[in-house]
Amino acid sequence: MPIELKVPEVGESITEVMIGAWKKAEGDAVAVDDAIVEIESDKATVELPAPVAGSITKILKGSGERAVVGEVIGWLEPAGAGASTAAPAPVPAPVSAVPAAPQSAGPAPAATRVMPAAARVLGEAGVPAATVAGTGPGGRVTKSDAVQAVASRPAEAPQQRAAVAPAPAARPTAATTALTAPPAQARGSREERAVLISPIRQRIAERLVAAQHDAALLTTFNEVDMSSVMALRAKFKDTFQERHGVKLGFMSFFVRAAVEALRAVPQVNAEYREPHIVYRDYCDIGIAVGGGKGLVVPVLRNAETMSFAEIEQRIGDLARRAADNKVKLEELQGGTFTISNGGVYGSMLSTPIVNPPQSGILGLHAIQDRPMAVGGQVVIRPMMYLALTYDHRLVDGREAVTFLKRIKDTIEDPSRLMLEV
Repeated sequence: MPIELKVPEVGESITEVMIGAWKKAEGDAVAVDDAIVEIESDKATVELPAPVAGSITKILKGSGERAVVGEVIGWLEPAGAGASTAAPAPVPAPVSAVPAAPQSAGPAPAATRVMPAAARVLGEAGVPAATVAGTGPGGRVTKSDAVQAVASRPAEAPQQRAAVAPAPAARPTAATTALTAPPAQARGSREERAVLISPIRQRIAERLVAAQHDAALLTTFNEVDMSSVMALRAKFKDTFQERHGVKLGFMSFFVRAAVEALRAVPQVNAEYREPHIVYRDYCDIGIAVGGGKGLVVPVLRNAETMSFAEIEQRIGDLARRAADNKVKLEELQGGTFTISNGGVYGSMLSTPIVNPPQSGILGLHAIQDRPMAVGGQVVIRPMMYLALTYDHRLVDGREAVTFLKRIKDTIEDPSRLMLEV
């Protein structure tokens, strides 16, 4: 008897999701716990595993469609239940207009065997997934396949146009141009395309707008000389990696510096919860990272108890899983303070927005060599601008400046972290 594939519960208060990429097509065989389809919510992306071995007999909801928790989105026939697990009958249905001659990669699997990152690249470039040969496991189209297909598109476009263009005797009309133009438009094109907003991007937009409406946000700036941290990192990076199996980065220094600053200025670690201000004796620090579906902020729980190695190991693990949309929902919840490093993308200066209901966010920026006056002499130092956006309802300017100055002092003299002064 076929088994219903239902949308699982993906988090408290989440009732609607969007169907992501199907990792299996109709007719595909699956083993127990094989990932069948991605389920996207406004907080995280999860994979629906196969409950038993068998084959996918029917897909009811395609990628990009909405569904509610508990809704049936497909059927799975258990192995040995009388249905042919290799029966390809449901697969060719969408490609009845395609010649029956066997192809190296059939159009139907190409449309369903596309990794999420690859689908996004192809969608933005207007390249049909069915035209791209996949090199990933099971013939899946990977992001590198998509990038290569998009990069080679302009070179192919003139040949395609030459092949289908009529003889130059007649001037093409706007209508014929629209019908014969290839997906990759020439320079100057004014084509538009609508892409459905993913639940997580929609949620990010809602929260950012709410933060500006519901809080009194203000940003203060400072700059920090990175010389001492860079020298310390260069001195111990090899030993650190040999002992802990992870590279010593700058983020662990800033997490530890933030912990010390939050202890010194507890208002920045607090929450405005009218009619109260809730102070916290722990530091759950969110680290903003770019995920496959958008910006996510996984949280380092009790960062005040973590060593440099633990911080680096945890951040590395979260960053890798965020890129693959593998971060668990509970890892994104909570947080008392956030650090956002726009410097990795080359940002010189910015005003980050707090992640409500938090009251502060620290923005890090690119390190640049700049001339500085030191001891009456002009010297070149690696400098970074720091930005602290805070909720003025419970954090005054004095506390904000004190907090940011504490970060600066700790980074410029890392021995403070050992002596806790």
